[in-house]
Amino acid sequence: MAVITAEPKAAAAEIPHRRVHHDAKWWFYAIGKAIAGIVFILAALLPLAWMVVAGFKSKTEVLQTPFQFFPEVWKWENYAQILADPTFVRTMAWTFGGAVLFTLLALTVNSLAAYAFARLDFRFKRTLWVLVITTMFIPGMTILLTSFIVVTRLSMLDTLAVLVIPGAASAGTIFFIRQFYLSIPASLEEAAMLDGCGRFQIFVRLFLPLSKPPFVVMGITAFLAYWNSYVWPILTITTPERYVVQQYLATFRSERATELGLLMAGSTLAAAPVVILFLIFQRQIIGNIKMAGLK
Repeated sequence: MAVITAEPKAAAAEIPHRRVHHDAKWWFYAIGKAIAGIVFILAALLPLAWMVVAGFKSKTEVLQTPFQFFPEVWKWENYAQILADPTFVRTMAWTFGGAVLFTLLALTVNSLAAYAFARLDFRFKRTLWVLVITTMFIPGMTILLTSFIVVTRLSMLDTLAVLVIPGAASAGTIFFIRQFYLSIPASLEEAAMLDGCGRFQIFVRLFLPLSKPPFVVMGITAFLAYWNSYVWPILTITTPERYVVQQYLATFRSERATELGLLMAGSTLAAAPVVILFLIFQRQIIGNIKMAGLK
């Protein structure tokens, strides 16, 4: 009888030990996860923070050795001087207007194509869909020369149209929006047809109001693609008044290479709209990423 009662007591004595071991393992995992998160955040934000701080440095402090993160004297006039430059302000406004126009055109064209592939039945639908998807695997650089020849023959060089129209249609955007449209119940579309709505009315009144999640992600993607474009603009735009912001910064660096503090200030202001855009729509972006992960 003594042996029988001793085994439960021994097992009961091991339970606190196991619990302590489990708690220690959990704390070790939590601390490791926190450290990895901090390292990742610092690695992502350090270049941006350095660019912002470098905008307050003098000409010689930006690349001085030994490296010094903060300036000895904060030169606030760098930002004031770049903002007082009418060329920079005009370039920012021109680029922002073109990015908004490009985003609206991209969402319009790609959402219409996505609705057609998701909901309509027509001849050669599968063949056309395969052709559209295939373009996703063609690098943009491989068609750069042929695209330049096309826009040259269309007399689109050195215009806003050459920056907005050629890249508006995107197979990736069509695929993303199409997958979202496929998840919308067909009963909603059938009810709209019973009410006398045509295909275009169904798209405008039913699908567009429900398209905010994919439109936010794809809209920001299109905006960033236009804002950060460099290779295509330098091939097609030659008038300084029509330069996009990346062209302006590249020209500024080549012509005024010694004024690195001023260049960092301009780069910071050029990155500001992108950062602000992300801060405004960060909840929608994270929510859409979680939704895509669940699907």
